[in-house]
Amino acid sequence: MTEKIKFVQGNEACVEGALYAGVDFFAGYPITPSTEIAEVLSKRLPEKGGKFIQMEDEIASMCAIIGASLTGHKVMTATSGPGFSLKQEALGYACMAEIPCVIVNVQRGGPSTGNPTHVSQGDINQARWGTHGDHSIIALTASNHQDVFAMTVDAFNLAETYRTPVVLLFDEAVGHMREKLIVPEAGEIARVDRLRTSLGKGVDYHPYLPREDGRLPMSDFGGDHRYNVTGLFHDMWGFPSNNPKVVSGLLHHLNDKIENNVHNITRYKEHFMDDAEYILISYGSSARSAIHIATNRRARGEKMGVLELQSLWPFPEAMIREKCANAKAVLVVEMNMGQVMRHVKAAVDRPENVFLVNRIDGKLITPTDIKSLLRVIQGRGV
Repeated sequence: MTEKIKFVQGNEACVEGALYAGVDFFAGYPITPSTEIAEVLSKRLPEKGGKFIQMEDEIASMCAIIGASLTGHKVMTATSGPGFSLKQEALGYACMAEIPCVIVNVQRGGPSTGNPTHVSQGDINQARWGTHGDHSIIALTASNHQDVFAMTVDAFNLAETYRTPVVLLFDEAVGHMREKLIVPEAGEIARVDRLRTSLGKGVDYHPYLPREDGRLPMSDFGGDHRYNVTGLFHDMWGFPSNNPKVVSGLLHHLNDKIENNVHNITRYKEHFMDDAEYILISYGSSARSAIHIATNRRARGEKMGVLELQSLWPFPEAMIREKCANAKAVLVVEMNMGQVMRHVKAAVDRPENVFLVNRIDGKLITPTDIKSLLRVIQGRGV
């Protein structure tokens, strides 16, 4: 057995997952509450032959990982809300140019510099809509360190599979608390590596021509094939084009490769859901309180369950509609003004029975907070 048991922060669990997935280049700029990711990787990456660089700002960090990814490396950067805002232009470029990369956002209070050292989940919609134009995105999250590890490995796998940026949306409470982590043996969790073209040197290479399975083989930039990379609308050779057919086809491709695979990308956990009449939908550190109160209510005979979301984008509408079909009430537990709650309302058959349980004051949402709203809802006869 080569499993390692560690007692770590969530940010350190993210590092372990990234190393397990094969990250070999990190560029970043320190920002609370994600700094430990950069700090630990600054030591660990050079030890395994990888590269770490502290850039002058968050925009440069995003651009650095884009360049490194094009040359064949598995790449990651880490930040928090204000830094994530600064990355948006380059993030859009990575979407357009189909460049695999992983961006960690350990969320804190906002807008602006907000509350640097306290917890929030206010960047959910930013992850989806932060960069301009029609695009799709993959965003994952987790409530405990074992899942932080697993979702980080997943993020790299999905980035390589769909040739796309993937966002990891953790939060300050998960990032900074400590708990047990079991690092699996090598090979225990599947790892998706870069799909490289089989075309030899001198053979015409189409960098943006999908195979029948939808995947796009890559050639390391500066290697055997010369090709164009641009943020403009482009054809299958990568050259700019304003041909309406080319533009339309490219935009459909960028969205369809993700939106048509929601069933493959969706990650979630069920807790006591088999006969649940009251369903708590939650994610990140908020889900820990939801699971706690559901466990206690089950012991008292109440049919309460928790649907813990681990993929937030693309939003798993069909799954939520199915799981909540027979619920008397659905409570969305999150630390924002209802960013996921709005999408749950749009997904279910009875949106009038969807309620928000939230905190926006920098404090972790507690089982008592959930209990207070439950009492009001049940008092109405719902």
